[in-house]
Amino acid sequence: MSVAPRFVLAPSSVVDALFEAVRQRIVTGELAGGEKLTEARVSSEYGVARTTAKACLERLTSSGLVRRSAHKSAVVTELGSTELSDLYFARSAVEGAAVRRLAGLQQVPAPALEAQERVVLAVEAGDFARQAAADMDFHAALVDGTGSERLARMHALIMGEVHLTMGQSQAHVVPGRSSVGDEHEAVLRAVTAGDVEGAVAALQTHLERAEARVQARLVRMGQRATDDRTGDTAHDTTGDVTGRPADDVTRATA
Repeated sequence: MSVAPRFVLAPSSVVDALFEAVRQRIVTGELAGGEKLTEARVSSEYGVARTTAKACLERLTSSGLVRRSAHKSAVVTELGSTELSDLYFARSAVEGAAVRRLAGLQQVPAPALEAQERVVLAVEAGDFARQAAADMDFHAALVDGTGSERLARMHALIMGEVHLTMGQSQAHVVPGRSSVGDEHEAVLRAVTAGDVEGAVAALQTHLERAEARVQARLVRMGQRATDDRTGDTAHDTTGDVTGRPADDVTRATA
């Protein structure tokens, strides 16, 4: 007599591929904040079983890219100003602890240097998508370089939402320069020199500027939405709330 298995193994390779495909559409802005993502939709668009679509949505939810509540469809996460401030507050705490340890050891992780090279090349090529990906890798490498698995897990959770803000900004990118490479270099120089307080200060400055850029984008997007509703096309959205040029605001990543 055959015995039914106690546990069912999910088709992880299919779920992984589906997760990456949907994740990419979210972080590039193809799937906009607030857009519904039902199991039926994912199943239909990708030709997968509903169970696979459900597993994918659960992973997207745990990554912070999707939100869902009981008896409601999942929607692409859309962060407001207060949530952005909280996100960068948490990020500063985690990454600050990482660079403090690295600077104390005068230890720059090799993956961080490699990611920084890719940031510079992407900036030169004007490739925002590659720049954003390399930027994410740079910050993850700093945290991973501490050797703390718990710190790395906390950082990964935070960066899911950070990647979301960067990707959604991409839909509004205009050509221009980026200061992110220079900001990274300031952190690396301080870590190499063993300047603990200098490394933390450089990181803090970098993250404060990153948050300001994202917050400014949020203001501009809100103004565009207002203009669309009122038919006002005369409002100048070429700069941020501080009056800085848009190219410096929208090109720089986190």
